[in-house]
Amino acid sequence: DADFALNAAMLIAKKVKTNPRTVAQELIDIVVKEIPEFIEKAEIAGAGFINLHIKNKILYKELETILREKDKYGSFPENNKEKILVEFVSANPTGPLHIGHGRGAAIGDSIARILKHLGYNVTKEYYLNDYGNQMLVLSKSVEIRFRQLKGEKIDFPTDHYQGGYITDIAKRLISENRDIDEINFKYEAVKDILSGIKNDLKDFAIEFDGWFSESKITADKDKNGKTKVDETCEYLLAKGDAYVKGEALWLASTKFGDDKDRVLKRSDGRYTYLASDTAYHKNKFERGFTKLVNLWGADHHGYVSRIKACVQMLGFDKEALDIILYQFVSLVRNGQSVTMSTRTGEFITLKEVADEVGKDACRFFFLLRAPDSQLEFDLELAKKQSSENPVFYVQYVNARCSSIIRESKNRSGITAEIKNINFSLLNTKEERDLIKQLAAFCDTLALSKKTMSPHHFTVYLIKLADIFHKFYEKCRVLTGDANFTLARLKLIEGVAIIIKNGLNLLGISAPDKM
Repeated sequence: DADFALNAAMLIAKKVKTNPRTVAQELIDIVVKEIPEFIEKAEIAGAGFINLHIKNKILYKELETILREKDKYGSFPENNKEKILVEFVSANPTGPLHIGHGRGAAIGDSIARILKHLGYNVTKEYYLNDYGNQMLVLSKSVEIRFRQLKGEKIDFPTDHYQGGYITDIAKRLISENRDIDEINFKYEAVKDILSGIKNDLKDFAIEFDGWFSESKITADKDKNGKTKVDETCEYLLAKGDAYVKGEALWLASTKFGDDKDRVLKRSDGRYTYLASDTAYHKNKFERGFTKLVNLWGADHHGYVSRIKACVQMLGFDKEALDIILYQFVSLVRNGQSVTMSTRTGEFITLKEVADEVGKDACRFFFLLRAPDSQLEFDLELAKKQSSENPVFYVQYVNARCSSIIRESKNRSGITAEIKNINFSLLNTKEERDLIKQLAAFCDTLALSKKTMSPHHFTVYLIKLADIFHKFYEKCRVLTGDANFTLARLKLIEGVAIIIKNGLNLLGISAPDKM
């Protein structure tokens, strides 16, 4: 098996209208001449593919790097100059997090971890939509439940928040013997709901560096009596990127690729979400961030071109903003679809699913597919303590490696510095394949950053587990030969390092015993 298969000769031959095998031979001559220390063998296959075999010593050197750098392997401290803001979850504080938010949380947190591992200066932020009409509806919902519990005969509007959590907030206020005139229902509701959201995220191994309140840009005023939204809209108007029509303020977003112009300020003086979101993105750049990453549900796809247009109008590069859209999750139990919401429209919460299958399985399953792919979450599979369950399968590799390392410590004469270990003894196909997969960790980091998708790591770790199990079946680690044992023990140590690193990037634990 070749280590690399290249189709470059075929692509070039098509352009220059010549025989691909002739081009392939010319490329091989160049490669072998330029990097002879890397290439063991280069050959032409089929119509013009180039198969490259790299020297074993290159693989051994990479294994030594892994053993030396441990959890820093694949990191580039020089990236620290780039400040990246990853904004995700950002669910309205009108109810508990549902499983859709959970998938966004797992993806966003893992992207932040990957960027941080690559050396970037990363900040994780939650944008709190605590302003606007939904807050009035939330406040009224709690107040009506409060009045009902006090015995008032009052109807509950069907378009208000129906969940049991609304009743729970009202019950708490009653238990505190609060008088209705002294209660700020919005404040009390947001306090309880936000506390629940923070607890659910903490249990899910997610902690934000900052919580940015929408009120900061829509309600807080400077010494001139202006909000950040006022300032932003005035700036766009002065630049000619916004205009007044029919008493409303419009954004000329078609100038930057949107399909139509959008309202920033309604004729009654109320700002739209687009206005506050534009001010928020301006604020992000003003705080010194050079790259913005937003995680949004796929139902926001129509909003992407608008925000990109706004960023350009504010004078920033649209490429400085990455928007990742993630698809919804469907739950399956025993092969049957699980009803996602109750009669009142309450979605299954993140807490319910995480409590049932465990945080690790929940995160791993959310990350099994690319964000833009629909995800079917098999609840029964996620709970299985067997190799059928991918997260168990991967974690078991670390537990097995840890067990071998523990056992080795009971034997004498099998400790040595890396420089004294004869890695050339690791020359079976299984050992070579395992080292190659360990070395692919850095490629997986690069691919995950390029696509802003952590699912490449679940795929990578499952493949690593497959290759490890083949190695473990064929190659005995603790042998009678001290040199063989030392070399294979170091390979096992390398596997444990990479499994732990990979799982940590996904926010998943790596137990030493299972």
